[in-house]
Amino acid sequence: MKRVAIQGGPGAYHEQAAREYFKDEELEIVPCNTFRNIFEEAVKDPRLIAVMAIENTIAGGLLPNHDLLKLHDLQIAGEHKLRISHTLAALPGSKLSDIKEVMSHPMALMQCEDFIDTLPGVKIVEHEDTALAAKDISDKEMHGSAAICSALAAEMYGLEILAEGIETNKRNFTRFLILAQDNMLKYVQKDNHINKSSLVFVLPHKEGSLSQVLSVLSFYDVNLTRIQSLPIIGREWEYQFYIDLIFEDYNRYKQSIDAIIPLVSDLKILGEYREEKHKKDIQE
Repeated sequence: MKRVAIQGGPGAYHEQAAREYFKDEELEIVPCNTFRNIFEEAVKDPRLIAVMAIENTIAGGLLPNHDLLKLHDLQIAGEHKLRISHTLAALPGSKLSDIKEVMSHPMALMQCEDFIDTLPGVKIVEHEDTALAAKDISDKEMHGSAAICSALAAEMYGLEILAEGIETNKRNFTRFLILAQDNMLKYVQKDNHINKSSLVFVLPHKEGSLSQVLSVLSFYDVNLTRIQSLPIIGREWEYQFYIDLIFEDYNRYKQSIDAIIPLVSDLKILGEYREEKHKKDIQE
């Protein structure tokens, strides 16, 4: 059995991502209140696997999570791209006309604004977590209240789904990283086909420093698929860069890393793993 730490309560989208990535495997889910707690749990248990959101197609990158990767020893062992499909769930026997209050995480509420607008007079209540909002309604028998949550959470807490697919944008995907310590990588990675990596480094504060790095990567046929800059705390107007690379030839990729080392500082490879292809089966 794999122990998998997630941010959020049981039934959260993090758990859904974990169960899809480790399909047909037995999992023990370890809920964590914050993303930082995930890394704290990993210190206690070197066999712990973690699932952490890193970017969303609507909200963009989760910037604090980039720093957590840099500051801790967990390696990226894989990724999973999950389409976020929200449901409205309430106590069994409820009808839409009974709902006086809708609660969820602020991001989920924002992503379902068009649907919420069809429920005139409904009170909006922000909650720390989508799944825990469903749990509260179930535990406290909150008649007249509904949660925006995953279908997994609705089922887990015995709620009835009143409406599904209520998100405004149907192309709402979150990319989750599968994290593990070095000793667990072989148990987490699906195969040995490594064609993607994530790095972080600091560039000197001079003209053309980034373009030099990009030119080297291009020379070695390594494709930059994502770049995220974050300020360096305590060093005004200096930035660290988080990048994702795709490659076909692992040896050429390693040569490119050797070639950029003289051009950067504080280089850290956050993980080498297999790219997960983007799912095309979206119902418009």
